[in-house]
Amino acid sequence: MSNSRDVPFDTTIHVRDTCLCLHVQRTARTLSRLFDEAFQPLGLTSGQFSLLNALNRPKPPAIGPVAQLLAMDRTTLTAALKPLQRDGLVMVTVDPNDRRSRLLHLTDKGQKVLASAVPIWRDLHGAIEARLSGLEPDSLRGALNSLSHAKPSQ
Repeated sequence: MSNSRDVPFDTTIHVRDTCLCLHVQRTARTLSRLFDEAFQPLGLTSGQFSLLNALNRPKPPAIGPVAQLLAMDRTTLTAALKPLQRDGLVMVTVDPNDRRSRLLHLTDKGQKVLASAVPIWRDLHGAIEARLSGLEPDSLRGALNSLSHAKPSQ
């Protein structure tokens, strides 16, 4: 049986204070809550806003590229689409060029909800960026983007 003293408490403090994963997770949860509250009057979550935004393209995308953009597996994306389909914001159709593939369409209602959400996002996002004292938001985005594309070492 392992003893809690196998890992010294100062190691716990070090991990708490330096772990990038912990800090990013905590920040992501905080940002999600802020945006969830802001989008609540529209009946959207922050994740649903991101998904609707990812579908706002000149041509309806297939599931694969959207899943990749949102760093989700296809099954999770399919589950996330269900409430948006139920609410009439998104429509899923068979790709006429590949019957095995599905295309994701924003409906007119989905376009209207997204259009209503963008000013909310813009205002809150601007307020959050303004609070990043001493940090350049583009540098932070670049660093986070590079981490999101990192492959685990083998």
